[in-house]
Amino acid sequence: MKLSMPLSYAGGFKESAERVAALEKAGLDTVWVAEAYGFDGVSLMGYLAAKTERVQIGSAILPIYTRTPSLLAMTAAGLDALSDGRFILGIGASGPQVIEGFHGVPYDMPLTRTREVVEICRKVWRRERVTHEGRAYTLPLPPDQGTGLGKPLKLITHPVRERIPVYIASLGPKNVQLTAEIADGWLPIFFLPEKFDEVWGDDLRAGFAKRSDDLGPLEIVAGGLVAVGEDAAKMRDLARPMVALYVGGMGARGRNFYNDLACRFGFEAEAKQIQDLYLDGKKDEAAAAVPEGLLEAATICGPEGYVRERIAAFKEVGVTSLNVTPIAEDVPALVSKLKEWVADA
Repeated sequence: MKLSMPLSYAGGFKESAERVAALEKAGLDTVWVAEAYGFDGVSLMGYLAAKTERVQIGSAILPIYTRTPSLLAMTAAGLDALSDGRFILGIGASGPQVIEGFHGVPYDMPLTRTREVVEICRKVWRRERVTHEGRAYTLPLPPDQGTGLGKPLKLITHPVRERIPVYIASLGPKNVQLTAEIADGWLPIFFLPEKFDEVWGDDLRAGFAKRSDDLGPLEIVAGGLVAVGEDAAKMRDLARPMVALYVGGMGARGRNFYNDLACRFGFEAEAKQIQDLYLDGKKDEAAAAVPEGLLEAATICGPEGYVRERIAAFKEVGVTSLNVTPIAEDVPALVSKLKEWVADA
């Protein structure tokens, strides 16, 4: 098992790069850079590539609606070149609030678009002339939709790798099936090892049944906020506002993927209460309503023995990279310790 951590897109790029360089020396394997509606993620990832030597740099995530498939492929190839083959393209559909509200793009056919984006990206990296006839994308653009002057083109430059790893952030049944079928890796949010097979097992198996042999095993990246110590369990409360935001505020009633997941974990009544409070503007009350069991899906906080047991539980269900947000006075020291524990798990 490897060790990774998310890096917020907010804040100073230079400070973030210095922090990642220190964590790289401490043993961090992968850093994930988000992109929501703050600074773009690509700029920071390019800067990280120049300031680091070993750590893998992944996007978690680049929303598929904000760039054309060919531009996603070009961006990934460029970041892979800057990092000497250390880039991971993490993609996802995001949600209607961001895509339609901030970008003004219809949030349609997320499954179809995801599949076609991956197909086109892999074709670009192989330096094939890009042609594609799909429901979401047609390349070149048909004459009746443009000037008629579009030509099948191939990438001018030569990528460092013709198969850059593609990880997909997915939660719902059909999305998870698609991920298991076509992706190199999976980026789930909120993860309870004890509920792994019950919530996702059938969907993963359905996807694996269609998976190409040349893809290899599916990498799984999961974890949460981590604090270690005899009184570290109380640090779980730091995750309350984030869980409440996702379960309560990311979407509308009846259209919130994270709320649906909380329900699938067995917290139907609690998820409804959190959402009602959050959408009524009672964010603090929504955070207070997050149950301990749901907090455990977003945190790994407690004495060393507990943390190591949780790490073992993640590994047992197939997690290949423990994704942590470390909370400590000396974060590099905690990362070094966690690196030892994931290696021993």
